This record gives sequence, structure tokens and C-alpha cells, in this order.
Amino acid sequence: MRHRLYIHLTWTTRDRRPLITLPAAEYLAAHLEVIAYQERARILAIGIVSTHLHLLVRIHPTVVLPKVLQRMKGATAVVARRDHGIRLEWAKGYNADSVSERAVDQVAHYVVNQHQRHPLEAIPGWPRDRGARR
Repeated sequence: MRHRLYIHLTWTTRDRRPLITLPAAEYLAAHLEVIAYQERARILAIGIVSTHLHLLVRIHPTVVLPKVLQRMKGATAVVARRDHGIRLEWAKGYNADSVSERAVDQVAHYVVNQHQRHPLEAIPGWPRDRGARR
């Protein structure tokens, strides 16, 4: 089966507080990829600043998006605190926009450059050569 379903996901910290530190960003980047893989999705690009994050993901047609987001938000917050001493609190909800195959590169560029779009929310030391990938 050939599928090319792309979604641009965004969510914020609770009250847009600057909770995402460098250790939190590194933790999120690693663990979100694992969750995505487990849920039949692949992260193509990730952009993280202290108050929110952006993901460009390719998903399988059988993916239940609310389930994936519940795991990405809920599980990362619980495990971050329990296993790593990292405090992450997410605001309710998320934004999900479909992306055409033609726009994938443009959206990936937008996603990975969040630190330039929001310089006051940039995390020192992030990103660490984490560009877009297919």
C-alpha cells in the first residue's frame, strides 16, 4: 500500500510557560520518535522552543490521530517527570494541519526553524543538527 499522509502538529506548554529546557527538548526529540514509530507514524521534522513544539509527521492511513497525540503529550509528561526529573505540563488540545506532498519540504523548513521564528523562546543549544528528513 502506498500512502503519503502528512500532518503538521503543534501543541504548547500549559499557559505557554517556558518549561521546555535543553534536557527536555532532547528527551522529547528521542521519545516522540519512539512513540511515533510505535503508532505507525514517522517524524520528518521537529521544531522545539521553550513554550511549544512543532512536528511534521507522515502517518499510516490506519493511525488514530487523537490516540497518537494522547500518547505523545500524556506519556512524555509522565515519563519525563517520573524517570528524568523533567517537568513538562501541556496545555489542552493541539493543532493538526494536513500537508500536501508538494508542501512537505516547505513545512519541514518552517518546523525546524522555530528557534529563528521565536528567538525569545529559543532554547540555548537547540537544535542540535536535527534537520528535516524523509
